[in-house]
Formats: sequence, structure tokens, C-alpha cells
Amino acid sequence: MPKKTINSIPKSLRIWFLIHFIVDIIFAIPLIFFPERFLALFGILAVETVTPRLVGAALVGIGGASFFVRNKSKESYDIMLTLKILWSSAAIIALLVSSYVGAPKAIWYITGTFAVFSAIWWYYKLRIR
Repeated sequence: MPKKTINSIPKSLRIWFLIHFIVDIIFAIPLIFFPERFLALFGILAVETVTPRLVGAALVGIGGASFFVRNKSKESYDIMLTLKILWSSAAIIALLVSSYVGAPKAIWYITGTFAVFSAIWWYYKLRIR
């Protein structure tokens, strides 16, 4: 039986929130400060740098919120899981549309990452109800 905290939040979900924070920051920093070079690693040409920087800022916001919420109440987790599900689902749709109109093959790795996180968030959203 998984270990639960006093707020009925599994310890594993708290760990996933910390992992999500780390992953978001790892991607956010280069997107904000070096978007052209970072996107080139994935075969993506940065025609303009505003959009990748905004994505980086969104990652800081969502990842940062994950970090600060990790020791909060069940209600805080419920709200954050809803946000994460909306964000990851919208990102998957946007990435699939991009792949349909001719994005680089590396887009599938990014889509896969969002899909894995989305599945994790859905699992825990249903579990903590």
C-alpha cells in the first residue's frame, strides 16, 4: 500500500511535483536566455524568440508552482493537477497540430514527454479524489 500523508496526498505525488519542477526549470532557462541555440538542438529553427521565451516563462510559472505547492493541502494539489492536465493536454494538441503541418521529428520526443506527464497527472487526479 502506498504511503499517504495526513492530507491524503501520496508521497510519490509530492516527489513527482519536485521532478516536474526540475524538468520545467531545465527547459525554461535555455528557452528564456538562449532560445535559438536550445531549439536548434531539437532541429527547430527559431524564427522569432518571443514565443519560446514565453513558453520558458510558462514553464517557470508552472514548475515553480509545483515546487511551492509540494507541501500544501489536498485542495492545493487538486487545483495544480487541474492546471497541469489543462497545460499538458493543450500542449499535446498544439504539438500534434505542429507535427501535422511539418514540424521536425524531434517534436515527437517533446510530445511524448508531455504525454507521460499528462498520464501521471490524470492518474493522481483520479486517485486523490
